[in-house]
Amino acid sequence: MWYLCYFLHRLLDYRLPEVESLAKLFGCFDGEDGAHHLQWKQPPHHHLDSPFYFVSLPSEEIARSIAHRSLLVKGMFEIWGEGTSYEELQTAIQSYPEERKLPFLGEESTFKIVVDTFGKVLNSQEQSERIESFKFIPFKGRVQLKNPQHKFWAIETDGVALNNGLPPLASKIIFFGRELGGANRSLVTKYELSRRKYLGPTAMDAEVAHLMVNQALVQPGKLVYDPFVGTGSILVAAAHHGALTMGADIDIRVVRDGRGPDCNVWSNFKQYNLCAPVGLIRADNNSPPWRSGLNELFDAIICDPPYGVRAGGRKSGGRKLLKGVINPYIIPDDKRKGHIPSTAPYTLEECIHDLLDVAARLLVMNGRLVFFFPAARNDYLGLCYPKHPCFTLVAASEQILSTKWSRCLLTMEKTAKYTEEVASSARQKHTEFKENHCRLLKEAKERGNLHSLVFPSVDSIDLNAYSNGLLHNELHGEKPDSRAKYRGKYV
Repeated sequence: MWYLCYFLHRLLDYRLPEVESLAKLFGCFDGEDGAHHLQWKQPPHHHLDSPFYFVSLPSEEIARSIAHRSLLVKGMFEIWGEGTSYEELQTAIQSYPEERKLPFLGEESTFKIVVDTFGKVLNSQEQSERIESFKFIPFKGRVQLKNPQHKFWAIETDGVALNNGLPPLASKIIFFGRELGGANRSLVTKYELSRRKYLGPTAMDAEVAHLMVNQALVQPGKLVYDPFVGTGSILVAAAHHGALTMGADIDIRVVRDGRGPDCNVWSNFKQYNLCAPVGLIRADNNSPPWRSGLNELFDAIICDPPYGVRAGGRKSGGRKLLKGVINPYIIPDDKRKGHIPSTAPYTLEECIHDLLDVAARLLVMNGRLVFFFPAARNDYLGLCYPKHPCFTLVAASEQILSTKWSRCLLTMEKTAKYTEEVASSARQKHTEFKENHCRLLKEAKERGNLHSLVFPSVDSIDLNAYSNGLLHNELHGEKPDSRAKYRGKYV
């Protein structure tokens, strides 16, 4: 069955991947051999950034569940008719099968008609005139403006005078359909950062945190881990959906102290009456604390790695490492209490390598890794998406931050076991990073700019490592378009 998915006109790259992830969460792909994506189609001549998409879903129940859980679906509709004029629309509605309309036209039912526009504005009189034009539909029930049983939408877009940044259409289009559900945007208001008790400089925006959680297929009883937990924004979103949570951070002052006993990471969970994390630990992503032999522990790993734009990445080491001492130093017993370990800069390449290695080992099969990856918009290094033999890239959603920077939300699914061969390759790469650490830091200091601290130099890249799975080796050609994979599925 085809349903109209009417999206909010924001975070455009995130919209289709969110719906596809939620479709999987609600069992849309169960029993379908090799099915990973939904079928999509657009109205004729609509731009890819248009908010109107038809999606094929197996049942109304799944469509409703997706709409209610989504943050970017303004409404999901069973379309009764569409046309370029109200006369054409009337003909289409009258041609819609009576057996599909009759259950919603009965005397015992209550209903409401909503007039909505995209790219134009209608005054109250114009809206009333449009509502009156649907008198030909034999509604026998009672109009109820607040909480009706059935809500119908007339959605109109003007093809010529669009005021939304999209190319004009050949003609306007009007949809009329029954609403199945839509995003509960009050969730964003409830968790917005301005209301949060404990914040840090890199706290994740509430809307984006919930989108990440949706991409990770979080649901009650799942165990979610954030290795760069900070003030816990991502785990708060996961806990809202009933997940058990666990976090780690290299800064012990964040996970242990906060700003006092009543203003810390734990306070954020208490503020929303959410289940507190299973644990928050001081841990270094470069030297994870997990015992050997521990595998497939988490259902999802969701994080925003430190890539040096607002906060530089750090790993354990400090001065000892800069002097060439690779082995961990020993803290004297008389200085252990209150000790804050020294740290050293952590390049993006090494950080992502460590993240993928830990996730490949600790995620359950079909578990998801969801994280942000930075892109320098005028630099080819920003075109390389991380790659790992244990993961399949499910979605890449770009968010433009400035004329120079953007970030991509990458969603990966574990599709292969973490073998000893993969582990051996990872250990070798760890050794190479340690041996090259001083040289890379010296080069970055000599270049003396932010970009050099975040991205390695071209000369320092091991292209063999890229082609063997560390990072995608698409070093030439145009920038990948995260929506391109959907174009082949348009009907």
